[in-house]
Amino acid sequence: MCMKWRTEILALVLLALGAAGCRQEMADQPAYRPLQYSDFWGDARSERHPVPGTVARGQLKEDDAYFTGKRNGEFVNVVPRTVDRKMLERGRERFDIYCAPCHDRLGEGRGMVVRRGFPQPPSLHLDRLREAKPGYVFDVITRGFGRQPDMAAQIPVADRWAIVAYVKVLQYSQHAPLSAVPAADLQKLESGQAAGTQDSPGGAGEEKP
Repeated sequence: MCMKWRTEILALVLLALGAAGCRQEMADQPAYRPLQYSDFWGDARSERHPVPGTVARGQLKEDDAYFTGKRNGEFVNVVPRTVDRKMLERGRERFDIYCAPCHDRLGEGRGMVVRRGFPQPPSLHLDRLREAKPGYVFDVITRGFGRQPDMAAQIPVADRWAIVAYVKVLQYSQHAPLSAVPAADLQKLESGQAAGTQDSPGGAGEEKP
């Protein structure tokens, strides 16, 4: 029994010594705190400038169209990502948060801050803005224009494009031709218009009380 205990104690001692031997020497290396003094480089600074051409991870930004809204110096005419329902819903959510206070949710420029005295922005449904390229809208959100402040710090690139996509759909929704309406919805629309005509004063039907 005594021999067994000695064996177990010896095994524990060897395990402890082995664990101590696994300690990383990296933990003992000298390291500077941010902005700490150093006389190593001769300019009293411990921090060094990045090597020329260094790019932070995730910040390469090779796709000019995606990050600037331009390609070869011209505004792009399409959203440089696949536009699907999920993207449009995200764009509507971000638009309601960041844009609707001035532009209102329909984009007519009658948002809550305008009702309280802020200068009214132009309606997004003006011909010149409906015809504006998506890259231009992205650039305005990113860099600002007139009273419109730049929103690059508040809105990530992906969300800016989501807003752009939603704005173009919102514009189209207010000026879509009847030929673009699905047949089933067109029938409902025509039925509703006919009912409204009959119910209105002076219509063919009797006026409802």
